This record gives sequence, structure tokens and C-alpha cells, in this order.
Amino acid sequence: MSGAGGAPRELAGGAPGAAGEKNVGGQSSGEAGASTNGGTSGNGGRANTSGQRSIAFGTLLDAQTVMTTAQQLAKSLIDPNSAQWQAKGDQHRKYKFVAANVDEPYRLYVPTNWDGKTKLPLAMFLHGSGSDENTYVDQNSKQLITLAQQHGYLLVAPLGDKGAYGNFLRLTAPFGKPDEAAKLVAQITTETERSNELSEQDVVNVLELVLAEYPIDPKSIFLFGHSMGSGGTWYIGGKYSGYFRGLAPMSGPFVQETGYPWDDLKNTPLFITEGTQAPSVDASHTLRDWLKLKGFKSEYDEVNADHGGMISLVLPAIFDFFDRSKGQ
Repeated sequence: MSGAGGAPRELAGGAPGAAGEKNVGGQSSGEAGASTNGGTSGNGGRANTSGQRSIAFGTLLDAQTVMTTAQQLAKSLIDPNSAQWQAKGDQHRKYKFVAANVDEPYRLYVPTNWDGKTKLPLAMFLHGSGSDENTYVDQNSKQLITLAQQHGYLLVAPLGDKGAYGNFLRLTAPFGKPDEAAKLVAQITTETERSNELSEQDVVNVLELVLAEYPIDPKSIFLFGHSMGSGGTWYIGGKYSGYFRGLAPMSGPFVQETGYPWDDLKNTPLFITEGTQAPSVDASHTLRDWLKLKGFKSEYDEVNADHGGMISLVLPAIFDFFDRSKGQ
């Protein structure tokens, strides 16, 4: 697999990372303050001085700089002697995110029957608007945790700080409405730009923290999310496509035909899910048909439910999709 920009990269914990450095690891809640640079490299991950957006509806952040910053953060927080190093079960973690001036939370679940050695598949979940890193993990009797345990996946859910994971699209500008997308981009302010930059960096920070701490199968890393998190799945999954084996956006076709690195996803399995009563269903149909026409490795599943009600109905199928796609 390749990272952004096509540079080869090993993702398994403890394996050589970018620039041949050793990947080093995440920290448990209450221990992250040991960081000396917070992963900011003095600029919060910003290195793109051209003023160009690599994705037309995303931030100005440079992907390689964001990844390097996140790897430096992981290196600064390594502590194999921590009591929670490579811990199993349900965990509430934090790390010091200096650029955002917060102790940034994330949720982590590691199967309780993991042997401590075997490389784990990883599923990263991005929550919807108005929620946090815990909301979806806890709902429906902790269905996400149950599925992660049953299928043997490490599950991680970042907060995304206070933004939308770098994606400026909303319900008014789903797939097939480029003019509406352009209007939203034209409304970006200094404040909203910075908010989405921090959100994007947080997602990559958390991913690198987990990759550094746990042995992860680099061919079995998946990204999924609902609503705003679906938009984040399209955005993060496209801009940082080298991390992910597959993407599973749920009820949120927040992506466009142009200004997006579709060529980088030609060999990436996609599993799109939607509810028949969701406001985005028509745009999801348009996206489904376009992906099929263009020859992408895409699947589509639709359930008889509204925007929120579809979640519990499609999650089992999403983990089945992960199982079909991993290790390839």
C-alpha cells in the first residue's frame, strides 16, 4: 500500500515508517502530557503554501506533512512501560494536541481474546454531527463493540476535534450538485478553515497513535462513518488513501465528481449504505450509478429506514464487507 503522494509505507506497529523511522506509540489517558511537540512541528501540520486544495472541498493542509506530523507525535508519546500499553477491551484515551490546545479524546476497543502478538485488522469510525467519539460506540447496546469483538477488529473512534474531518460539504451539496459545493467552499472563513484543519489532523494523529502502539495488518485497515462521518470517510479516505484497504460511508454522499482523487480509489473496495427515508437517498443513488459506470469496486446496500434508523441495520453488513476485503 502507498501513502499520500504514492510513497510506500509500512503501517504495522513497530515496523519501519515513513523515512525509515521506527513507528512508535500511543499513550493512555492521563499520560499524554509527556509530549514535547504535540505533533505540531511548530505549524499544526500546515505546509501547503500554494493556496491550492488537493481536494476541492477540503482544507489547504498538505497530506504528507499531516502524516509526518502525526508520526512525530506518536514518537514523542511512546511508553511501552505504561500499564495501558497494548491493553485490551474498551478504553477511553486522550493525547495532548498542542495545536488545538486540548487533551484530545478518542475511543478504543481491542478484542479481549487478542493474543497480544497477532496483527489486528483495524476499523476507524467517524461520528456524525452533534455527536462525539463515544455516541455511536455506546448506542444500540454498544453494537459497534460487539461487532468488533465478534469479527476480531481493533475499533477506534476519534473525536475529530470541533470540525468535520476536513470536508466542507453538507447536505445541501451532496454528490451531483457541484454548484452547491462551490457555494459552500466560497463561504469558508479563516475560522472554519482552521477548525477543519484541526479536525483532519486529529483523525490522522489518532490513527498513527494506534498504528504505533498495536501490531496492525496494513492490508486490513478500514474507514467508515455516518452522516458527517460519511463525508469524513470520503474525504480522509481519498486524501490519505494509502492507509485504507476499504471505505464504508453511511448515509452521506458528501463527495463530488470533480476535484477529488478518484484515481487513487480505483482499486479500493467501497461499500455505500443508505436509508430509503434519508434525505440524501437520491444523491446516493446518483453516486451508486456513477461508480458502477466508472468501474469502481463498489457495493451498495439500502435499508428501509430513515437517516438515523439505518445505522444499526447496516453495521453487520459493513463488518462482513471488511471481512471480505481484508488482507488482499
